[in-house]
Amino acid sequence: MLVGTSAGGGLAAALSLYTRGRAEPSPHAQFLVCPILDDRDKAISTTQFSERDIWARSLNAACWKMYLQDRYGTCDVEPYAAPARATDFSQLPPNYIDIRSAEVFRDEVVQYASNIWAPGGDAELYVWPGGWHNFDLLLPTASLSMAAQQAITNWVHHLFARQ
Repeated sequence: MLVGTSAGGGLAAALSLYTRGRAEPSPHAQFLVCPILDDRDKAISTTQFSERDIWARSLNAACWKMYLQDRYGTCDVEPYAAPARATDFSQLPPNYIDIRSAEVFRDEVVQYASNIWAPGGDAELYVWPGGWHNFDLLLPTASLSMAAQQAITNWVHHLFARQ
């Protein structure tokens, strides 16, 4: 199972795209929490949250610029660097995708799940209402955090039961 949170979620998604259909071992599942997937900064949610939020638009842009350098925001970015840029979402393993409603990259993550569903792929998407980046790590005993952890546990149990 490929697992990643935040920027690591974007890297896990990219690796899943990369290994798809290759002779190498392929992942049996993908587990993404708050994945950062798109450098283009065009989703509505990128403008909805202030600079006081835990993960602000300016911080998101700065990280993409450090990662992509001169390619940031250009047509030169491959899906293995920014998975939302992929055009083929077929043949991906089952996905657990977790995003929070008060998150800069909420809409790109919802679109990513929709792109997986379009060719008939398997994605279980959770958008936690009122949640922000890593809320479950900062407030692990909050009821929303516990619900998020239970959803993960349920998905993993369901995944193993299918195998």
